[in-house]
Amino acid sequence: MDIFTQGVLGATLAQSSARKEHLRTASFVGLFSGVLADADILIKSSTDPLLTLEYHRHFTHSVFFIPIGALIAFLLLWPFLRKRLPARYLYFYCCMGFLLSGFIDACTSYGTHLFWPLMDERISWHFIPIIDPIFTACLLVTLIIGFKTLRPVFARTGLLLAGCYLVFAIIQLNRAEQSIYELAEQRNHTIEKIMVKPTIGNTILWRSVYLSDDEFYIDAVRTGFNKRIYTGTSIERFDMNEAFPEIDKNTTLYNDIKRFEYFSDGYVSFYPHKPNILGDVRYSMGPLSSIPLWGIEMNLDEPEQHVKYEFYRSSSKEERQLFIDMLMNR
Repeated sequence: MDIFTQGVLGATLAQSSARKEHLRTASFVGLFSGVLADADILIKSSTDPLLTLEYHRHFTHSVFFIPIGALIAFLLLWPFLRKRLPARYLYFYCCMGFLLSGFIDACTSYGTHLFWPLMDERISWHFIPIIDPIFTACLLVTLIIGFKTLRPVFARTGLLLAGCYLVFAIIQLNRAEQSIYELAEQRNHTIEKIMVKPTIGNTILWRSVYLSDDEFYIDAVRTGFNKRIYTGTSIERFDMNEAFPEIDKNTTLYNDIKRFEYFSDGYVSFYPHKPNILGDVRYSMGPLSSIPLWGIEMNLDEPEQHVKYEFYRSSSKEERQLFIDMLMNR
C-alpha cells in the first residue's frame, strides 16, 4: 500500500491493543513503526538502478523481520518515550505497528517477499490497489475517533471494516477473473499465465493481462452489479534468445535484463515502437494501454553498462476521461 496507509494501519493496530492511558502515544508509535517498514526504499545505488527494485518491499516486509523491525523502531523511539512508556509496552506497540506491513503489501499487485528467507518469491494477491481511499478511510476515521475518545474499540471497529472490505475485494477479483477466462474461451485461447489487478483507487474496474501463444492480451473488466468487459489490445512477449541472441550471457546488460524479467514475473515486452526499451506489461496508466508504467532502457552498444530504469507516467486528457467513463460505466 501507499506509505500513508501503511502508517495509518500500524497506528490503528497499536491503538486497538493499547491501554487507555497509553492510547495516544501507542498510536504515534504504531504510525512510526508502520512507516518504518518502507525504509527499504532508501536502499539505492548510483551505478545500479535496479537495486532499488530488488530491495523495495523485500526483507523488511518479511514476517520473520517483524521482531527485528520492531526492535529497530523501539531503539529509535526509546530515547524520546522512555519517560512515557515502560520498555515492554513500547516494544509491544512497535510490534503491532510493524505487524501487517508485509501482509497488506502482499494484498496488492506489487507484492512483497513475505516469507523471505524461506521463500525468495514475491507474493502478490492482486485484490486491492496500492492506493485505495475506501480501505484507508475505514482505518483513518476510526483511528481519529479513538484518538479523541481514548477508546480502542473504535480502532478495532476500523480493522473489522477494513477486513470486510478486503473480503469484498477478493470476491470482486474472482468475478473479474471468471470474466476473463470466459473471454479467452470465446477467443479459443489457452491461458498460460494471467494477472488480473484493480486499477488505481478502486475495486470496480480491473486490468487483465494474460499470455497465450507468446502474446499478452490486455483487457479490462468492470465488476458492478452487471459485469462489463472492455476488450483491449495485444502485444508480443519479449523473448531474450529471439530478440538479442548476440548478447553475451556474462555481460552486465544480459544480467540486468534477466533481473528485470524476474522482477516483472515474466510479463515483459518491448515498449511500443521503441526497440531499446523493455516494459513491465502488468502496469500502465490506462486499463487497456500497452504502454508500460515503467521499464528499462538498454544501450546495446555498451553491454557492460547498466540499464536505465525509467518511469512513463504521462497520460493524456482523453486517457484520463476514458478511465473515468469505464469506471462509471458510461
